[in-house]
Amino acid sequence: MAAKFWIRASALLVLAALLVLPETGWAQGLPMVTASQGPRGTQYSITLQLLALMTVLTLLPSLLLMMTSFVRIIIVMSLLRQALGTGQTPPNMVLVGLALFLSLFIMQPVLTDVYQNAVVPFMNNGMSAERAVAAAEGPIREFMLKQTRQDDIALFMQIARKGEPMDAASVPFTTLVPAFITSELKSAFTIGFLIYIPFVVIDLIVASVLMSMGMMMLSPMMISMPFKLMLFVLVDGWGLIMGSLASSFTL
Repeated sequence: MAAKFWIRASALLVLAALLVLPETGWAQGLPMVTASQGPRGTQYSITLQLLALMTVLTLLPSLLLMMTSFVRIIIVMSLLRQALGTGQTPPNMVLVGLALFLSLFIMQPVLTDVYQNAVVPFMNNGMSAERAVAAAEGPIREFMLKQTRQDDIALFMQIARKGEPMDAASVPFTTLVPAFITSELKSAFTIGFLIYIPFVVIDLIVASVLMSMGMMMLSPMMISMPFKLMLFVLVDGWGLIMGSLASSFTL
């Protein structure tokens, strides 16, 4: 199961990276590169294929951040760690790994759709690269549109001076991506604010008690952290955070 997840995730990122390639790259060859028409559409030389592969490899980290649920999850996890006041515990590698695998869990329907409708036909030589990219774009676009606020889409359409879109399908992919990222940041900070409230209350109570006892030289954070950890464990905080993050995405 884990191997299938990684295969589908890699295929998703590879096909998604091809979406951001200039349209002229599919329409014509580059200098010193040949392009010919075949039964599966336009066929490019090995040099252009290697160029596209190198472009994909350099874009993989950015695509992981821009087009999946990773951004919202990692920001919420970082804010949770700051609210607990535990410093670097859990460490960054643990948070990134947790956010990565939770993103794979959330994106499973999208990855399955892309794998079955785009990757498998392309690997079986039954679909051209252009059609595979178009087939992979559909599930990704649908997922991003469901998480993106209409105000953010309208904002970037106004910045690009493209006018009001007629429907969801008419929103350019280059406009949808920044709108999606903006919406994800808003959602992540909203969730982080709600997480912060109970821990701030504990800090205020502990600070008030210490000041009333005349212990102004003692750091309130040192005393409040065990209480925050106890509260977080008693209410099954990790389960609540994971479940809330997973259910916050509309699929």
